[in-house]
Amino acid sequence: MNPATGLAAANQVADFSRDTWWIWVIKAVFIIVFLIFSVIFALWFERRLVAKMQNRLGPNTVGPLGLLQSFPDAIKLLFKEDFNLKGADRFVYLTAPAISALCSFTLMAVIPMGPQVSVFGIRTPLQLTDTPVSMLFILAVAALGEYGLVLGGWSARSTLPLYGSVRSATQMISYELAQGLSLVTVFILSRTMATSGIVSSQAELWNVLLLLPAFLVYLVTMFGESNRLPFDLPEAEGEIVAGAHTEYSSMKFGWYYLSEYVNMLNLSMVATTLFFGGWRAGPVLTWIYSLWGGDPNTGWIPMLWFVLKMWTFMGVFVWARGTLLRFRYDQFMRLGWRGLIPAALIWLAIVMTVIGIDMVFPLNVHSVLIILSLGYSAILLIWALGDDTVKPSQADLIRMRGEEEFTGFEYGYPVPPLPGQHLPPSKRETVRGSAADISVTEELETKNV
Repeated sequence: MNPATGLAAANQVADFSRDTWWIWVIKAVFIIVFLIFSVIFALWFERRLVAKMQNRLGPNTVGPLGLLQSFPDAIKLLFKEDFNLKGADRFVYLTAPAISALCSFTLMAVIPMGPQVSVFGIRTPLQLTDTPVSMLFILAVAALGEYGLVLGGWSARSTLPLYGSVRSATQMISYELAQGLSLVTVFILSRTMATSGIVSSQAELWNVLLLLPAFLVYLVTMFGESNRLPFDLPEAEGEIVAGAHTEYSSMKFGWYYLSEYVNMLNLSMVATTLFFGGWRAGPVLTWIYSLWGGDPNTGWIPMLWFVLKMWTFMGVFVWARGTLLRFRYDQFMRLGWRGLIPAALIWLAIVMTVIGIDMVFPLNVHSVLIILSLGYSAILLIWALGDDTVKPSQADLIRMRGEEEFTGFEYGYPVPPLPGQHLPPSKRETVRGSAADISVTEELETKNV
C-alpha cells in the first residue's frame, strides 16, 4: 500500500463548507421522510417475500399488488386504544419508546448516500453531516437506543417485560463487542472513522474483498443488534409474549415497532457504507459506463446504487426470518462469546500484523489481505458449518433425550425442553399431590369406620 495514497483517501472527507441552514433543514426532513416511507415499504416487502417462501399470497388487495396495505395498518395502530400501567414508573415508561425511536432516526445523519450534487444551485454532499469520528457516533447512538428496550421492560414492573429487557441488555453487550471488533479492521485499513472517508477509500476495491471475515462477523451481529430471527429472544412470542414492549399499546408500541425496522435499515446502510463501497457503483459498472464515456459515480445516480445495496441487505433480513428458527438462549450466548468475539479478535490481530509489516517492509497489502481474507473465511465457515459426524435420526434423538435426565438448565442457562425431554416435577405440585393422597386416605378410613 502506498502511504501517500492511503493518507489521501483518509483525508478525502465530504465538504460541507457551502451548506446553509435551509440545506440542513431539507436534508433532515428528507432523512425522516425517507426512513418512514422505507419502513412502510419494508412492511409490504417482508410480508410479500415471506408469503412467497411459504406459498401464500400475502397482502394483495389494498392498492396495486397490495402496496398500500401498510397505510391502513399504521392508521389502525395510531387509533388503537391506549393505556398506562398503574404500577409502572410513569416517566421512564413513557420516555423509553421515544429513546428507541429518536436514536434510530439519528443514525442516518452521518451516512453518505452520494457524492456532491447541486441543490438549488449549491454544491453539497448527499449527507447531512460528517465528523472524523462518525463511526464512534454510530456505535454510541446504537448502544443508547438499546436502553429504550431495557428501560421499557424494567419500568413496566411486570415479569415478562423484565425478562425481555434483561435479554436485550445481554444481547447488546455480547454482540456489540463482536461488532465493534469487526469494524476496527475497517478503520485501520481506511485510516479514518469518517463515513465519507471510508467510502472514498473503497474507490479501487471494496472492503468486503479485503476484510471478508470482518463482514461475516458483522453480518451475524446485524441480526443480534436488530432483535430479528434467529436472535429475537428479547421479544420471543412463544416464551415471553412480546418481551420488553408487552405492556405497551397504540403509538407507544408503534414507536418500538417503527424503531425496529429503522434499525434494520440503519444496519443495512452501515454494511453498505463500510464493506460494499457505499454509493460507489463498483469496478464492473464503472467499466460498463466508461464504454460510452460516462461515470456512474457522479450526479444523483450513485444514490440509486446505495439504495439497491441497502435493500439487498433488507432482503437478507427477510430471507433469514422465513428460513431460520430461533436460537436457544444458551446457543445464542455461546455463539457470541465463544464464536464471534474470538473470531473477530484473531482477524484484528492478523490485519494489524499485515499493516505493521507493511510499515517496515512495504508490500502489496491488498493482495496479501485478499489471500488471508479468503483463507480465514474458509476456516470460519468450516468451523461453523462443517460436521463430519453421523447425526442420529429425529426418532433416535427423541428416544435418547427421554432416557437422559433433564433439569431445565444447560450450560448454566434455563432452557425449554426439546422433543422427548420432560421438565422435572414441580416441588409445589409434589407437595399438593401428597396432601391430596393423605386427604383421600383419611376420607376412605372415615367411611370404613
